[in-house]
Amino acid sequence: MAAELPGLDHAVLTDDDQRRLYRLMVAVRRLDESAIRWQRQGLIPGYAPELGQEAAQVGSGYVLDMSRDFVFPTYREMGVARTVGVDMVEYMATHKATWHGGLYDPAASRFAPIQAVVAGSVLHAVGWAHAQTMDGTGGAAITYFGDGASSQGDVHEAMNFAAVMKAPVVFFIQNNGWAISVPTERQVAGGSVAARASGYGIPSLQVDGNDVVAVAKATAAALAHARSGKGPAIVEAMTYRRGPHSTSDDPGRYRTLEAERADAGEDPIQHMRAHLLAEGLADEAFFEEALAAAKAEEERIREGIIGLGSRPGTEMFDFVYQEPTPALKAQARAWREESEHV
Repeated sequence: MAAELPGLDHAVLTDDDQRRLYRLMVAVRRLDESAIRWQRQGLIPGYAPELGQEAAQVGSGYVLDMSRDFVFPTYREMGVARTVGVDMVEYMATHKATWHGGLYDPAASRFAPIQAVVAGSVLHAVGWAHAQTMDGTGGAAITYFGDGASSQGDVHEAMNFAAVMKAPVVFFIQNNGWAISVPTERQVAGGSVAARASGYGIPSLQVDGNDVVAVAKATAAALAHARSGKGPAIVEAMTYRRGPHSTSDDPGRYRTLEAERADAGEDPIQHMRAHLLAEGLADEAFFEEALAAAKAEEERIREGIIGLGSRPGTEMFDFVYQEPTPALKAQARAWREESEHV
């Protein structure tokens, strides 16, 4: 860690916190695996799995203060959304493609709409963070992106602007080893995104992304730095994308199963399980209960997704056009009148 960052004591994790982190990771793992099945069953048209990244997402989301901070995700931060309390049925509405940004209210949840534009959320986060320096609200933004997205020019612009303006933003990189089919070493010079921080005068930390406790402490330190008025910070969580880039991807085309097993490292959930056992913080009954709760939650969410009806067609007139043309207004009136008589 760069010397400018505060120490790692900002995240004081109690025994209950550590047990809750495990529960959250199990819930996220179960929901993530279920979402892939839902896509295969036709419940949702597409999904970006996060198998292997549960610790990075749960650990970073757990230390956020959602009364003042704001999350700017990509399309793979379901684990963060679940951790900070976004309604999962409403979140999945985006993947069901019945709503352009999800049914949840970003202003209320402080979790921005899913961002499909690679590195697009990074610029949004810096803009929001800069506004906090003007308003003096004391909050920080956290923006998520991967090693692949870090090669986008938008990331350079965002980091440079944030550093110059001392915007309170944490750049959280989940380095999962792959930019779709391209390994990190072939598209990130030096193999580390955090190493670029010195060029912008930003303190950074590279952390084991499979250790949820380490991620929580690192993120808490970065957030404390940003909120204190010292400007942005970078956290790079080194992890591994164990599954496909998306449900339309076949990872077998660019890596072997043997290579995947060799490179993936320790499973985040198994790592935390071993830690809890070693510290005497949990027993087999706890682990069984955590899994049972995750399964029950998954079933409730599945039922909620099935219950989502089609959105009214008139919404395209309400939300797409700032000022519809006279012809579109007439079409909208006709559509509404027809709907009322159906």
